[in-house]
Amino acid sequence: MTRTDTAPAGIGGRAASPAGVAPASRREDLVAVLLGACLVGGALADGWAHTSLLETIEGFFTPWHGLLYAGFVGSAGWICWLAYRRRDRAPRWWRDGWPRGYRVGAIGVAVFAAGGLADMVWHETLGVEVGLDAEFSPSHLLLDGGAVLLLTSPLRSWWASREGGARAATGVASLALGTMATTILLGHSSAFLSAAATREPGASGAQQAAVLGVDAYLVTTVVIGVPFLLSHRRRATPGAATAVVAGVALFALVMFEFPVPQAWGAVGAVAGAALADLVLCRSDAVRGPDAALRLPVAGAVLAALVWGGHLAGLALADGIGWTPEVWSGVVTLTAVEGALLGGLAARPLPDDQ
Repeated sequence: MTRTDTAPAGIGGRAASPAGVAPASRREDLVAVLLGACLVGGALADGWAHTSLLETIEGFFTPWHGLLYAGFVGSAGWICWLAYRRRDRAPRWWRDGWPRGYRVGAIGVAVFAAGGLADMVWHETLGVEVGLDAEFSPSHLLLDGGAVLLLTSPLRSWWASREGGARAATGVASLALGTMATTILLGHSSAFLSAAATREPGASGAQQAAVLGVDAYLVTTVVIGVPFLLSHRRRATPGAATAVVAGVALFALVMFEFPVPQAWGAVGAVAGAALADLVLCRSDAVRGPDAALRLPVAGAVLAALVWGGHLAGLALADGIGWTPEVWSGVVTLTAVEGALLGGLAARPLPDDQ
């Protein structure tokens, strides 16, 4: 069945939003991505300070929080400006002026602001959180949720535009930034921070570390797999897997100043993600975007290549202590998990199939 667009024309001839508001341009999306990168950089600086300079942090008003909230103010101001500049078509711009993809980002601005206020009260009354306290603090969870909604606005704008080229680049960058934001509170379960595979499971105390290491691979497969599959469901985009994996790995490693084995593991994982991009884009070119089991295959390929590369990097840096049964089982188990995630992300078949 042929689809026709009847919405009014927007900037550059693209379809406008249902309210007649012009969609965001490529340049507007690019500015949103750059300001979002400043927000993520501030979050990274604050996370590094919480792990490296904890004894010097007193209360809420620190240089690291200054960087974080400066990035937020820039991103929030830009999103609000995008709606305000469309007030000629939407006089109630605060309600109707958001370009496609940015209304949810505006909700993220409100959630982040509420989390920031709660974080200030929390710090000034209960002190600075340490370790798991920081990762499970309700105010930090609010900040993280708001940041994800805000940072992925250019991603949704790209999806709505159905464009490729430069527009795809801003969409992929937004995808990576949004995924990075989810990981600041998952350091306790990140495979990129684990070197458990370099220790023998039978050694003293290493059995439990091996179990936690396997769990970290399973958790991180969800973290990188879900956003990638949501993007791949719409179209195969070169660099999407590489950007997501590189962003998540970078975010984790910077906070702990690049420990050597983990850094080598991250290099291997990024190489595996790049290979997955090549394989999956080639697969779409040969089999077509409607091929059977497309997303389950993509999830399995992504997980197997990323974690195979990660374990290879750890082996080069410090050797592998896990038995062949354990490390090969991790690759197999995460590939099965990726396939299951792909099955959940796939569109349902028509009734006659």
